[in-house]
Amino acid sequence: MSDLPEAHLLIVDDDERIRGLLQKFLIRHAFWVTAARDAEHARRILAGLEFDLIVMDVMMPGEDGISLTRSLRGENIGTPILLLTAKGETEDKIAGLEAGADDYLTKPFEPKELLLRINAILRRVPTDNAVNEGPKVLHLGPVRYNVERGEMWRGEDLVRLTATESALMKIFSSHVNEPVSRAKLVEDLGRDTGQAQERAVDVQITRLRRKIEEDPKQPRYLQTVRGAGYMLAPE
Repeated sequence: MSDLPEAHLLIVDDDERIRGLLQKFLIRHAFWVTAARDAEHARRILAGLEFDLIVMDVMMPGEDGISLTRSLRGENIGTPILLLTAKGETEDKIAGLEAGADDYLTKPFEPKELLLRINAILRRVPTDNAVNEGPKVLHLGPVRYNVERGEMWRGEDLVRLTATESALMKIFSSHVNEPVSRAKLVEDLGRDTGQAQERAVDVQITRLRRKIEEDPKQPRYLQTVRGAGYMLAPE
Protein backbone atom coordinates (compact mmCIF):
# COMPACT_ATOMS: atom_id res chain seq x y z
CA MET A 1 0.00 0.00 0.00
CA SER A 2 1.07 3.58 -0.62
CA ASP A 3 1.93 5.58 2.48
CA LEU A 4 0.50 8.63 0.70
CA PRO A 5 -3.05 7.54 -0.18
CA GLU A 6 -5.59 9.42 -2.23
CA ALA A 7 -3.02 11.16 -4.42
CA HIS A 8 -4.34 11.62 -7.97
CA LEU A 9 -1.89 10.48 -10.67
CA LEU A 10 -1.96 11.06 -14.42
CA ILE A 11 -0.34 8.27 -16.48
CA VAL A 12 0.71 9.28 -20.01
CA ASP A 13 1.86 6.41 -22.25
CA ASP A 14 1.02 5.49 -25.85
CA ASP A 15 1.33 1.75 -25.14
CA GLU A 16 -2.17 0.62 -24.19
CA ARG A 17 -0.94 -2.54 -22.46
CA ILE A 18 1.61 -0.73 -20.29
CA ARG A 19 -0.87 2.06 -19.58
CA GLY A 20 -3.43 -0.45 -18.36
CA LEU A 21 -0.94 -2.38 -16.24
CA LEU A 22 0.35 0.79 -14.57
CA GLN A 23 -3.18 1.99 -13.91
CA LYS A 24 -4.25 -1.29 -12.28
CA PHE A 25 -1.05 -1.55 -10.22
CA LEU A 26 -1.27 1.99 -8.85
CA ILE A 27 -4.99 1.73 -8.11
CA ARG A 28 -4.19 -1.37 -6.03
CA HIS A 29 -1.82 0.81 -4.03
CA ALA A 30 -4.52 3.32 -3.09
CA PHE A 31 -3.93 5.98 -5.76
CA TRP A 32 -6.54 7.65 -7.91
CA VAL A 33 -5.37 7.19 -11.49
CA THR A 34 -6.32 8.82 -14.79
CA ALA A 35 -4.67 7.70 -18.04
CA ALA A 36 -3.85 9.52 -21.27
CA ARG A 37 -2.75 7.89 -24.52
CA ASP A 38 -0.52 10.73 -25.77
CA ALA A 39 0.54 14.33 -25.12
CA GLU A 40 -2.50 15.83 -26.84
CA HIS A 41 -4.85 13.69 -24.75
CA ALA A 42 -2.92 14.64 -21.60
CA ARG A 43 -3.30 18.34 -22.41
CA ARG A 44 -7.07 17.99 -22.68
CA ILE A 45 -7.22 16.20 -19.32
CA LEU A 46 -4.93 18.74 -17.64
CA ALA A 47 -7.15 21.56 -18.85
CA GLY A 48 -9.91 20.32 -16.56
CA LEU A 49 -8.24 18.45 -13.71
CA GLU A 50 -5.40 18.97 -11.25
CA PHE A 51 -3.05 16.14 -10.33
CA ASP A 52 -0.55 15.39 -7.58
CA LEU A 53 1.90 13.74 -9.99
CA ILE A 54 2.31 13.00 -13.71
CA VAL A 55 4.00 9.73 -14.73
CA MET A 56 4.93 10.13 -18.38
CA ASP A 57 6.66 8.07 -21.03
CA VAL A 58 9.35 9.93 -22.97
CA MET A 59 9.08 8.14 -26.32
CA MET A 60 5.61 8.85 -27.70
CA PRO A 61 4.41 9.57 -31.24
CA GLY A 62 3.86 13.25 -31.92
CA GLU A 63 4.95 15.39 -28.98
CA ASP A 64 7.34 13.43 -26.78
CA GLY A 65 7.46 13.44 -22.98
CA ILE A 66 10.42 15.81 -22.66
CA SER A 67 8.81 18.35 -24.98
CA LEU A 68 5.51 18.18 -23.08
CA THR A 69 7.36 18.56 -19.77
CA ARG A 70 9.14 21.68 -21.05
CA SER A 71 5.85 23.08 -22.33
CA LEU A 72 4.01 22.49 -19.04
CA ARG A 73 6.79 24.19 -17.08
CA GLY A 74 6.63 27.11 -19.52
CA GLU A 75 2.94 27.41 -18.67
CA ASN A 76 3.84 27.57 -14.95
CA ILE A 77 2.31 24.17 -14.25
CA GLY A 78 4.35 22.93 -11.29
CA THR A 79 2.81 19.44 -10.95
CA PRO A 80 5.61 16.94 -10.20
CA ILE A 81 6.64 14.89 -13.25
CA LEU A 82 8.28 11.45 -13.29
CA LEU A 83 9.59 10.49 -16.72
CA LEU A 84 9.75 6.88 -17.92
CA THR A 85 12.39 6.29 -20.56
CA ALA A 86 13.90 3.33 -22.37
CA LYS A 87 17.05 5.37 -22.87
CA GLY A 88 19.65 4.82 -20.20
CA GLU A 89 22.22 7.38 -21.35
CA THR A 90 22.98 10.08 -18.81
CA GLU A 91 22.49 12.80 -21.44
CA ASP A 92 18.87 11.77 -22.01
CA LYS A 93 18.16 11.77 -18.29
CA ILE A 94 19.74 15.20 -17.89
CA ALA A 95 17.67 16.50 -20.80
CA GLY A 96 14.51 15.45 -18.97
CA LEU A 97 15.61 17.14 -15.75
CA GLU A 98 16.57 20.30 -17.62
CA ALA A 99 13.10 20.34 -19.17
CA GLY A 100 11.65 20.42 -15.64
CA ALA A 101 11.07 16.78 -14.66
CA ASP A 102 11.47 15.90 -11.00
CA ASP A 103 12.88 12.42 -11.53
CA TYR A 104 13.25 9.67 -14.12
CA LEU A 105 13.01 5.89 -14.19
CA THR A 106 14.62 3.77 -16.90
CA LYS A 107 12.66 0.93 -18.52
CA PRO A 108 12.42 -1.92 -17.80
CA PHE A 109 11.74 -1.35 -14.12
CA GLU A 110 10.21 -3.23 -11.23
CA PRO A 111 6.75 -1.97 -10.23
CA LYS A 112 7.97 -1.65 -6.64
CA GLU A 113 10.70 0.73 -7.82
CA LEU A 114 8.09 2.90 -9.53
CA LEU A 115 6.05 2.97 -6.33
CA LEU A 116 9.11 4.02 -4.29
CA ARG A 117 9.92 6.82 -6.74
CA ILE A 118 6.34 8.11 -6.73
CA ASN A 119 6.15 8.16 -2.93
CA ALA A 120 9.55 9.87 -2.70
CA ILE A 121 8.44 12.64 -5.07
CA LEU A 122 5.13 13.15 -3.28
CA ARG A 123 6.91 13.44 0.07
CA ARG A 124 8.98 16.32 -1.35
CA VAL A 125 5.91 18.48 -1.89
CA PRO A 126 5.75 20.98 0.99
CA THR A 127 2.77 20.68 3.30
CA ASP A 128 0.88 23.57 4.87
CA ASN A 129 1.84 22.47 8.37
CA ALA A 130 5.57 22.33 7.68
CA VAL A 131 7.41 24.15 10.47
CA ASN A 132 10.89 25.62 10.10
CA GLU A 133 13.01 27.35 12.68
CA GLY A 134 14.76 30.61 11.85
CA PRO A 135 13.54 33.50 9.68
CA LYS A 136 10.02 33.24 8.32
CA VAL A 137 10.86 35.12 5.12
CA LEU A 138 14.20 35.00 3.31
CA HIS A 139 15.10 37.94 1.07
CA LEU A 140 17.04 37.09 -2.07
CA GLY A 141 17.32 40.41 -3.86
CA PRO A 142 13.97 41.09 -5.55
CA VAL A 143 12.85 37.57 -4.61
CA ARG A 144 11.45 36.62 -1.22
CA TYR A 145 10.84 33.11 0.06
CA ASN A 146 8.19 32.42 2.72
CA VAL A 147 9.65 29.53 4.69
CA GLU A 148 6.43 28.45 6.43
CA ARG A 149 4.30 28.49 3.28
CA GLY A 150 7.03 27.24 0.97
CA GLU A 151 6.21 30.08 -1.44
CA MET A 152 8.55 32.16 -3.55
CA TRP A 153 7.56 35.62 -4.73
CA ARG A 154 9.08 38.16 -7.10
CA GLY A 155 7.26 41.39 -6.30
CA GLU A 156 3.56 40.56 -6.54
CA ASP A 157 4.12 37.52 -8.75
CA LEU A 158 4.22 33.99 -7.35
CA VAL A 159 7.22 32.07 -8.68
CA ARG A 160 6.18 28.55 -9.61
CA LEU A 161 8.44 25.88 -8.16
CA THR A 162 8.52 22.21 -9.05
CA ALA A 163 8.28 19.69 -6.22
CA THR A 164 12.03 19.13 -6.30
CA GLU A 165 12.77 22.87 -6.34
CA SER A 166 10.43 23.30 -3.37
CA ALA A 167 12.19 20.48 -1.54
CA LEU A 168 15.59 22.05 -2.22
CA MET A 169 14.41 25.43 -0.88
CA LYS A 170 13.09 23.70 2.23
CA ILE A 171 16.49 22.04 2.77
CA PHE A 172 18.46 25.25 2.18
CA SER A 173 16.17 27.35 4.38
CA SER A 174 16.94 24.94 7.23
CA HIS A 175 20.68 25.50 6.67
CA VAL A 176 20.88 29.22 5.90
CA ASN A 177 24.48 30.37 5.35
CA GLU A 178 25.69 26.79 5.80
CA PRO A 179 27.06 24.71 2.89
CA VAL A 180 25.05 21.59 2.09
CA SER A 181 26.93 18.85 0.26
CA ARG A 182 25.63 17.33 -2.96
CA ALA A 183 25.56 13.92 -1.25
CA LYS A 184 23.42 15.36 1.57
CA LEU A 185 21.02 16.93 -0.94
CA VAL A 186 20.68 13.61 -2.75
CA GLU A 187 19.99 11.85 0.57
CA ASP A 188 17.43 14.43 1.75
CA LEU A 189 15.64 14.25 -1.60
CA GLY A 190 15.18 10.53 -1.03
CA ARG A 191 17.23 9.43 -4.02
CA ASP A 192 19.77 6.67 -4.52
CA THR A 193 23.36 7.72 -3.90
CA GLY A 194 25.84 8.03 -6.75
CA GLN A 195 27.46 10.46 -9.16
CA ALA A 196 24.54 10.34 -11.58
CA GLN A 197 22.11 11.56 -8.89
CA GLU A 198 24.57 14.24 -7.77
CA ARG A 199 24.76 15.47 -11.34
CA ALA A 200 20.97 15.45 -11.46
CA VAL A 201 20.95 17.68 -8.37
CA ASP A 202 23.34 20.04 -10.16
CA VAL A 203 20.78 20.38 -12.94
CA GLN A 204 18.02 21.18 -10.45
CA ILE A 205 20.24 23.80 -8.78
CA THR A 206 20.82 25.42 -12.18
CA ARG A 207 17.05 25.59 -12.78
CA LEU A 208 16.46 27.02 -9.30
CA ARG A 209 19.10 29.69 -9.82
CA ARG A 210 17.27 30.89 -12.92
CA LYS A 211 14.30 31.67 -10.69
CA ILE A 212 16.32 33.37 -7.94
CA GLU A 213 19.37 35.05 -9.41
CA GLU A 214 19.63 38.16 -11.56
CA ASP A 215 22.66 36.51 -13.19
CA PRO A 216 22.43 32.72 -12.73
CA LYS A 217 25.98 32.26 -14.07
CA GLN A 218 27.31 34.44 -11.23
CA PRO A 219 25.02 33.46 -8.35
CA ARG A 220 24.81 35.79 -5.38
CA TYR A 221 22.25 33.99 -3.20
CA LEU A 222 22.50 30.29 -4.10
CA GLN A 223 26.25 29.94 -4.02
CA THR A 224 28.64 27.15 -4.87
CA VAL A 225 31.09 26.54 -2.04
CA ARG A 226 34.09 24.79 -3.52
CA GLY A 227 34.63 21.37 -1.98
CA ALA A 228 31.59 21.75 0.33
CA GLY A 229 28.47 21.91 -1.86
CA TYR A 230 25.84 24.65 -2.18
CA MET A 231 24.79 27.38 0.24
CA LEU A 232 21.79 29.68 0.43
CA ALA A 233 22.96 33.15 1.50
CA PRO A 234 19.99 35.53 1.85
CA GLU A 235 20.37 39.23 2.58
